[in-house]
Amino acid sequence: MDNENILQYILKSEIYSLQERSLESSPGLSALLESIKYHGQGMDAGGNNFDSGQQPQEQELATKMLQIQSKRFYLDVKQNRRGRFIKVAEIGADGRRSQIFLAMSTAAEFRDHLSSFSDYYSSLGPPNPDNVPDDGKLKSEMMLKDNRRYYLDLKENSRGRFLRVSQTITRGGPRSQIALPAQGMIEFRDALTDLLDDFGTDDGGFKGELPEGRHLRVDNKNFYFDIGQNNRGIYMKVSEVKSNFRTAITVPEKCWTRFRDILADYCDKMARAQLSPPDSHQGGGGAAGAHPARDIDTFTGSAPPRI
Repeated sequence: MDNENILQYILKSEIYSLQERSLESSPGLSALLESIKYHGQGMDAGGNNFDSGQQPQEQELATKMLQIQSKRFYLDVKQNRRGRFIKVAEIGADGRRSQIFLAMSTAAEFRDHLSSFSDYYSSLGPPNPDNVPDDGKLKSEMMLKDNRRYYLDLKENSRGRFLRVSQTITRGGPRSQIALPAQGMIEFRDALTDLLDDFGTDDGGFKGELPEGRHLRVDNKNFYFDIGQNNRGIYMKVSEVKSNFRTAITVPEKCWTRFRDILADYCDKMARAQLSPPDSHQGGGGAAGAHPARDIDTFTGSAPPRI
C-alpha cells in the first residue's frame, strides 16, 4: 500500500471514529466531515464519464462548496488527459450523493440559463397548488454537448420550487441528475461564474455544430450512427443493436473518406457480380466456396489513434 492509500485509509478511519462518538452534532464539524468524506470518495473513484480509462491521472484545480437549504453542492474544476471540466456534486441531508459533469463551454451555457431561470422564478407569485402543471414543470430548456444532453426543468411540488438538471448520454447511456432549490440559483450561478472567470470556457477542438445522429433498420437489426468529439478529434460511432445484443465500432474522422470509398467499391463489385452470368462466379480449379484473396488497404497517414 503506497503512502497516498495509507493516508486515505487513516482519514476514513478517523471520520468513522468521529461519527461513532457523535461529534458531528456540531454544524461546523459536520460540514468539515462532509467535505473530507466527499473529497475522499473522489480520490477513490478515480474516474468519471469524461475519462473512462484506467489511468487515474486526474487533477483537481479548484473547488467551491455551497450550502443551500439542507443540501451541500460541490463545484470542482478538474483536469485529465481530455481537458478541463466541472463536476457538480449534490449531497443531501441524508448523505445521498448525485453528480453531473459539464464541459467548460457547457458550464458557461448553464450559467446563462441560470440567470434566465432566476429571472423567471422572481416573476412568479407565491406557490398555488391549484395552478401547477400536471408534470410540475414551470419552465424547461435543453443543452446539447457532443453525445450528451442536459435537461433543465424548473419544477414545483409540495416541498417548493427547484431546478432539476438531468444529464443523459445518447443510445441508452446512464442518466444522472441534481436538484437545486430555486432560492439558490443566483448563489450557484455566481460561484460558477467565479470558476469560469479563473479557468475559461474553451474546450478546444472543433468549434462548429456536429451532425445529428442517424438510424437505419434492417430486418431485426438497428444501426445507429453517432458523431462525437473528444481530445483525439471527431469520430463516428456505428452501433448495431438487437434485442439481446449490442456492439459498436468507432471510425476516426480522418479516414471517413477512405472508409466510404472502400464501402462504395464493394457496392459496385456486388452490383456488377449480380449482373454477370452465373458461370463467371465459378473459379477455375479453386475449391468450392473458397474466399477470394483479401485486399489489404493501408491508410496512408499516420496510424489513426483509438478514440
